[in-house]
Formats: sequence, structure tokens, C-alpha cells
Amino acid sequence: MKGKTLIVVLGPTGIGKTSLAIALAQHYQTSIISADSRQFYKEMTIGTAVPTKEELKAVTHYFIQHKSILEPYTVGDFEREALEVLQVLFETNDIVVMAGGSGLFIDAVVQGLDTFPPIDKEIREKLNRKLEEQGLPILQTQLQELDPVYAAKVDLFNPHRVIRALEVCLNSGEPYSSFLNKNNTTRSFHTIMLGMEAPRSVVYDRINTRVDTMMAEGLLKEAKGLIEHKHLNALQTVGYKELFRYLDEDCSLDDAVEEIKKNTRRFAKRQGTWFRKNQDITWVDYDLSCNAIVEILSDKLIE
Repeated sequence: MKGKTLIVVLGPTGIGKTSLAIALAQHYQTSIISADSRQFYKEMTIGTAVPTKEELKAVTHYFIQHKSILEPYTVGDFEREALEVLQVLFETNDIVVMAGGSGLFIDAVVQGLDTFPPIDKEIREKLNRKLEEQGLPILQTQLQELDPVYAAKVDLFNPHRVIRALEVCLNSGEPYSSFLNKNNTTRSFHTIMLGMEAPRSVVYDRINTRVDTMMAEGLLKEAKGLIEHKHLNALQTVGYKELFRYLDEDCSLDDAVEEIKKNTRRFAKRQGTWFRKNQDITWVDYDLSCNAIVEILSDKLIE
């Protein structure tokens, strides 16, 4: 063994990360840290594909529905808390599994966060007012003008990410991207990045089936119970924002469901773009057996 090791299972939404992570955790007799930034919230169950009760019983999970959408929770909070949990788990385990599709949150734990200048509260407030009064497109255009490099890779439909980048640009006078990848954080553990991949047609079919299943399980009712909080960042999420439009009578239910499928497919594509930039990821077929993956990991654990 090369020492304490974090095995990260990542890949696009709907590809089967939860099942593989559980199988690996059972094999290594260890626990799972979730790095899915929407599964953190206890009010969001169906729309975030939270592991089932049976899956949660099979292996101890951390960071599943441990926060309320009403509580502020940042990637920095997650980094700090995840490192604290890892420190405890590594006292009795040589291996811990992390699973999720939120690249920023995974990178925060593995590499550490970049350091940004302090932000003037007034700038943040002005940007949020601009979002509310004029809409997201004008902020997207502004970011494309101030930092075309970051605008080309960020999720431009995530208002929180767009505003965060803009406030850094406006406050510092420098592009947000100029502050990225400057951190040389070292960790006390090794990391093996394991990426799951499948043909695009398979990913898209699985996404479409998952959305239909979510609707059958009561996603519309879940969204209806959350609509009064639709302004919160946690709910600027595919699966909820489209149904909020239906509940506000801006579109039909069929159109909302098709929009969920389309936006989820787009999200999966953006996840792939993010992960493909990381040369340290070992990619495996989504339907490869756990035993075969353990063989791959065995070699890496002694490198």
C-alpha cells in the first residue's frame, strides 16, 4: 500500500457512480463521502437522486442530506468538513471512497481551493439586484466580456457561479480565471481518480429514464413543496427550476419534463468537459465489473 488513499468515483450524472462506490466501499470495508453538491440538502430527495435507504444502510455515507436549503453552505465549508471527516476515517481505514459529479467540490478536497481577494459587499448586492431586475443573460454577457476564458468553461446557467466570478472581476480589476490554479496545497493522503464513462447515447438514455422515474416517484409534488424557496441557490438546480416554471404557469408539464431531460443532458456534457481536463483520471467503462475495477485499483495502490 502507498499509504492512506482516497478513491474518487466520478463521472456524468446517471452513469452509476453510487452503485460502484458502494461496491468498492464494501470490498475495502470502508465509508463513502458524497461529493454531490445537491445531495447535501435534506429537502431535496427525488430530484437529486439521493441513495435509497437500502443503499445508505449498506455502507456508511457522509454529507448526504445533512444541511437545510435555508442554511448557507459553500464549497469552502465542504472542503473543511470533508477533510475533518477524512482525518477521522483514516485513523481506522487505509482507504476511503468519495463519489460524486460535482467537479468543483471534488477538486476542493483533492487539490484545495484557490485564494481570491476579499469582496466588497456592495458589489455582490448590486449584482444580485441586477440578476433579479434584468435577468441572467445580461450577467452572462458581462462575464464573457470581462473574463472570456472562464466564461467559456463555467456553467453560464448557474447564477451563483456567474455572480461569484463577476464580483471577483469587478472587485479586483482582474479576470476571475487569473486567480485559478495558483494553489499548491498538499494533502496527507494519496488520491486515485476513477472516472466512469459510457457512449453518449447510453448516458442520454439513462438520463431520460431517470427523469421519467423521478416524475413517477413524485418529483412534481416535491417541487411544489419547495416553490416558496425557489430563489435560493440550492434550488437553481435542473429538475426543480423547470417544474417551478410549470407551477408558475409559464409552460406545460410535458414541456417542463422535456426541458429537464434536455438540461440534464447538457449538464452531463459540461461534467464531461470539466473532468476531461484532468489528466490524473483513470477512465473505466460504466459496465465494468467491480472485480475488474478492483484489479485496476490494486496496481495503483502499490505504485
